[in-house]
Amino acid sequence: MPAQSPIHRTPLILHVEDDNAQAETLRSILEGSGFSVRQASTVEDALRLFQQETAVSLVLADHMLGGKTGTQLAAQIKKIRPTVPVVMHSGTPPVSMRNIDGFIDKGEPPATLVVFIAELIRRFWS
Repeated sequence: MPAQSPIHRTPLILHVEDDNAQAETLRSILEGSGFSVRQASTVEDALRLFQQETAVSLVLADHMLGGKTGTQLAAQIKKIRPTVPVVMHSGTPPVSMRNIDGFIDKGEPPATLVVFIAELIRRFWS
């Protein structure tokens, strides 16, 4: 049986954040909004999870991740599965948006983030 597209199931978000309090807060918000969430705190853990979880609908990553950047992660994600959208969620926009499909400031209200993510998933997977 072929895999279902993410638009026809509960969307799975890979959230990459090295601040534990921020990660747990966002996980609660995303799960409360109907998304499934897998979390990683490093680029290496994120890549491992991404390769294991073939049903990831979207990657949501902080820009600064313990000495590496979200843009470095995005480049690796796009090499593995170029169709999965990558969104930077940070207080500082990346210098380059190459391999990044969207940016949302951490200062935006949670509802804005949820709508932004849902729209990107619809756009990429419909």
